[in-house]
Amino acid sequence: MVQSKFGDSINVLLVEDNPGDIRLTEEAFKEANLECNLNVVEDGVEALAFLNQKGQYKDAPKPDFILLDLNLPKKDGRQVLKEIKESSALKYIPVIILSTSKSEDDIIRTYNLHANCYISKPVDLDNFIEVVQNIKSFWFTIVALPKVKNSDNEQNL
Repeated sequence: MVQSKFGDSINVLLVEDNPGDIRLTEEAFKEANLECNLNVVEDGVEALAFLNQKGQYKDAPKPDFILLDLNLPKKDGRQVLKEIKESSALKYIPVIILSTSKSEDDIIRTYNLHANCYISKPVDLDNFIEVVQNIKSFWFTIVALPKVKNSDNEQNL
């Protein structure tokens, strides 16, 4: 299990609707030796339920960071990002946009919505592994991630 520089295991939420991209991400994490608690949801409504610990996700762990696709069913990634960054309970969770879109409009719009970074999703495994290794190097070992608390008795950010 990968740990942050403070020794805690890392929880990652992948919000992705494409089964091939989910598999590619899981494989890239494995090939990059990036073992973490990877949780996957497949649409924007599910993502917000997971993050707000609603319904079937009432015991879901708060992620240390989120990998968010933009083009999602039910509620698109831009709206999910907006709701995350407007929430006092969630706004501190880093959101990495991981999208096939290379549109300058998408890039600008997501940064205007306070995305923490924007990565164009590679389509082949080798390049995807390289991206995941860079995510591992930066987000897991260099960056101090805020701990978002799960329960009301713990101090909230």
